[in-house]
Amino acid sequence: VPTPPAAGDPAAGRPLEGGLTREASEEVLTVQLTALFDALVEDVDEPVAAGVPCRVNDAELWFAESPADVELAKSLCRPCPVRQACLAGALERREPWGVWGGELFIAGVVVARKRPRGRPRKCEVAA
Repeated sequence: VPTPPAAGDPAAGRPLEGGLTREASEEVLTVQLTALFDALVEDVDEPVAAGVPCRVNDAELWFAESPADVELAKSLCRPCPVRQACLAGALERREPWGVWGGELFIAGVVVARKRPRGRPRKCEVAA
């Protein structure tokens, strides 16, 4: 999860793409994500909807930067009762990024694993 700019940081409050600040952008994302999840579980019984992992865990987990957090989100999706509908909807909408239906989307394409940031090592480190 990206960390917000520190107090006194010149980037704090500066508009991002689309003219929104980072805080406003995160709020819009949360509202959009909640609306999508609401639409997915609309036809599901209330007891089942309460067990949908994206409804009971932090929504940011499904858009995490850390590969470990992404794998956790994917594993939480596996037993989800709306997994297939979630994945089908994400494919139809060509979701730009995040974990949807237990799959990771990057640039609208399903990828197997998220690579960590930075350059890969030139040689494997002995464990």
